[in-house]
Amino acid sequence: MAVSTSPTTTTGGEFLAASPYPVAVLGPDGALLHASHSARRLLTGSGGGPAGVPHWLRRAHLGLAADGARPDTVRHTDPVAGPVEAHPSPRPDGSAVWWFVVPEGCAGLLPRQADGGGGPCDWELLTRLSGLLLSSLNVDRILETAARQTALHLADAAVVVAPGSGRTLRLVGCLRGGDPAHTQLRADPAEVPGLAEALQGFPPVPSRWIDPDAVPGWLVPAGLDRGGAVLVTPLPGHGVPAGALVLLRAPGGGPFGTEEEVFARMFAARAGAAVSAAVMYSEQAAVTDLLMRELLPPALEHLNGVDFAGGYRASVDRDRIGGDFYDVHPAADPDGETLALLGDVSGKGLEAAVMTGKVRNTLHALLPLADDHGRVLNLLNRALLTSHHTRFASLVLASVRREDDRVRVRLSAAGHPAPMVVRADGRVTDSTTLGSIVGVLPEATTRTDTVLLDPGEACVLYSDGITEAKGGPTGREQFGDHRLRQALAQCAGMPAEAIVERIQMLAAQWLREGRHDDMAVMVIAAPPRGHLAVTGGRRGRTA
Repeated sequence: MAVSTSPTTTTGGEFLAASPYPVAVLGPDGALLHASHSARRLLTGSGGGPAGVPHWLRRAHLGLAADGARPDTVRHTDPVAGPVEAHPSPRPDGSAVWWFVVPEGCAGLLPRQADGGGGPCDWELLTRLSGLLLSSLNVDRILETAARQTALHLADAAVVVAPGSGRTLRLVGCLRGGDPAHTQLRADPAEVPGLAEALQGFPPVPSRWIDPDAVPGWLVPAGLDRGGAVLVTPLPGHGVPAGALVLLRAPGGGPFGTEEEVFARMFAARAGAAVSAAVMYSEQAAVTDLLMRELLPPALEHLNGVDFAGGYRASVDRDRIGGDFYDVHPAADPDGETLALLGDVSGKGLEAAVMTGKVRNTLHALLPLADDHGRVLNLLNRALLTSHHTRFASLVLASVRREDDRVRVRLSAAGHPAPMVVRADGRVTDSTTLGSIVGVLPEATTRTDTVLLDPGEACVLYSDGITEAKGGPTGREQFGDHRLRQALAQCAGMPAEAIVERIQMLAAQWLREGRHDDMAVMVIAAPPRGHLAVTGGRRGRTA
């Protein structure tokens, strides 16, 4: 069917701007002379070339002018609109009228119908945009996605306004086809009609009520001329507004229609939900990380002339905490006793880890009484009995003091496996300490044992997760005390860190991929002769 081009010669851009379909006029040199609003949005988002004309269309147009023959339909796959067909109507002066046919599902590139009939393609686009918003839980990435997609489909530029700290505003602006830019500034949102209300979650102000000339410069992204239509809509969150979305068009870009405002509000609702979910996730992750630091066992080091080392593995490999724990409290002066402890709370996972935190905090408060292990264990026993928890714990207390080149260790067990002592000649002996579990009986009893470590000797505290680890050839045999003794006999003279790594490696090899309990091990060692003694105690970094 022939296409009449006379209206473009009489009314120029005014006629084409109102066209309900994408149509553009290119001059003999390939420059864009006139275009409808929908064609401008299509050409801008299709890989911009000189003067807003994409390279693929410019090549086809210049080829048409050079050959003088009417070419076949030009087909191009646009990253946003998908397959696009361009049909030329040459003119005698070398220019041409190009009519574009876009597939269904690209209503974001076409003007909304005045009767409100957006069609099913609006929902298809909205679903696609929702998937992009929900593909991340990173707040910055979601704000960038909201700004970029809004500028690409609904306006010439978009700005996402989020509340900052204090009176600052957080802005993420983006031009069509550009990259989002982050800005933080002190500004009054009341300077923009409807923005202060949108940030509080009130319904949006119709675009026709907003004077484009009243929009302050801090809201307009660099590279966009002021004076075009403006639309402000809130980003509703989960009970609390997540911010506001501002859509801007260049001068001459036409006003926002009713259907475009409705579509923008639907997109903003999904963007607000995604931002709110990401903010909630980041806040929960920050709280979890803060609490996790207090529950993680500390990284041990050389304290007051004694070597300390520890290792921990939770029952579930993806977890970082569980029911086993260890801790070291340095003495106030280098000649005092350092209190070390290792224990096991009944249960696994987060609830057991919370209980370990309570036990560690209670023992920390009882440090002034650390000289009397029996009294400390009885006070801890009462604290657990009066707690609303029904969990109990086993543990070993070790008061450590450096005496010349030897290390004296006072050990008191409470329902826990007795520590093993690795002598310099490879012998492995068991401590004679024993006692009742805490948190069950009215009183906790214990028998204290004192061990002297010569240079190069070590005292090994461990949880039953090591000895009860099931694996081996049958997959059901326990690692056992005898294998632990054999492993420690081979560790004579080794540094404390090496002994810990050796035990953990052997336990992991024995388990293979099998299930296991929490496993903790701590080594207290007398440094070999010739090692410099370090005076002054330090708490140690958090693992």
